[in-house]
Amino acid sequence: MTYCFPTGGVACFLLETKMGNMGKQKADVPQGTLALMVLRTLDVLGPLHGYGIARRIEQISGDLLAVNQGTLYPLLLKLEQEGAIVSEWGASENNRRARFYRLTRSGRRQLVDETQEWQQTTEIIGKFFRAKAEDYS
Repeated sequence: MTYCFPTGGVACFLLETKMGNMGKQKADVPQGTLALMVLRTLDVLGPLHGYGIARRIEQISGDLLAVNQGTLYPLLLKLEQEGAIVSEWGASENNRRARFYRLTRSGRRQLVDETQEWQQTTEIIGKFFRAKAEDYS
């Protein structure tokens, strides 16, 4: 099943649901929210490689989200070019060469700003779900 959500402009992003483990619907992470999730994951857990970031996001969601590798790595490159994260090569848990990403001071500021924006947005949407018919008259 595919859903289209407006992103403030003409374009929209797609949220596709898939069947995951034990019959759960698994959704792709919506564009725009993935950056926030990546920054928050690095803030909480410290430096991680791309695969580790993806797995942590999926685990935190209770395996309801699927992080598309084809979306994650271009996002990591973009965040690095913007200065929100930096990377360096290191050895993974299984002793393979991997690029580890960590949050910068600028990335922490971006995380604070984006978190405030999301909290404001969810509060506004929450008002619509709590609204009653008389609120519209």
